[in-house]
Amino acid sequence: MQSFNHLITTRPHQVRQVLISDLHLSPQEPALVQAFLALLDDCLALPALKRLFILGDWFEVWLGDDTYLSLLKEKKSEDEQIAHWLTPLIVKLKQLRINGCEILVMHGNRDFLLGQPFCNLFGGELISEPYTLPVGQQNYRLEHGDALCTDDKKYQFFRKIMRNRLTQWYLLNKSLEKRLAIADNMRKKSQQNNANKAAHIMDVNDKAVRQAITTSDALLHGHTHRPDVHQVTADKKRYVLGDWRLLDKDTRQPKVSAVIGAVTDDEHSNDGFSSNDLSGNDAKFELFEFTMLV
Repeated sequence: MQSFNHLITTRPHQVRQVLISDLHLSPQEPALVQAFLALLDDCLALPALKRLFILGDWFEVWLGDDTYLSLLKEKKSEDEQIAHWLTPLIVKLKQLRINGCEILVMHGNRDFLLGQPFCNLFGGELISEPYTLPVGQQNYRLEHGDALCTDDKKYQFFRKIMRNRLTQWYLLNKSLEKRLAIADNMRKKSQQNNANKAAHIMDVNDKAVRQAITTSDALLHGHTHRPDVHQVTADKKRYVLGDWRLLDKDTRQPKVSAVIGAVTDDEHSNDGFSSNDLSGNDAKFELFEFTMLV
């Protein structure tokens, strides 16, 4: 796996699509936020970039779009809006969209309350899983990955309850303070439960993977925080994106590392490349380690 300090600096004209997941952004982890802003700066500099995928767990926790939209609804001062930690992200994403790059966002297990109204602030689109991405002559199945961890029966039951629209309606009609208390309680219980689980239970189930990949040529997901490439069958692979990790956090200039995906295409193959078909015949997908000093 190749490692870069900026997005594929040796081949900027070939990067068509970038795929990331598990950033777990929060105001409590400013280095991760700065790393995401650095990645967006790189995306803005890529002349042929057409899509940015965020495949879940963009945020450490998302209590509802009104956590930010209430700033606008209540007509808070411009200074308050500018000072909010999400505002710089929205500004850069909006510029990226103006530059012609689609921004596609998928739910994860921590930000399943994220809604289209928030994505509208930067022209993004909330997409459902599984999502089919053509890459060259192959179809890649994209999903967050938590649905593949079927050995974790407790979590799958929890997931089913939380993804129910009635449950989400109930939560979103609670006050922000109440939702925050519920989220804190759920996080503590999750940490306690996960501490007692065997590592393999929190990884994907082989049978679930084989079933998911049946009608696709490859599977791409995040969630497990175990970036790698696995050979599922003789001709099908499973790609795992990595979580964003803060390294050397005690140093003056900490480093953030992430394993991201990119679809590249030969810059001379633009003739077969349209806005509806974002993957030419020569397109290929690879994982890259992206390391940023923040």
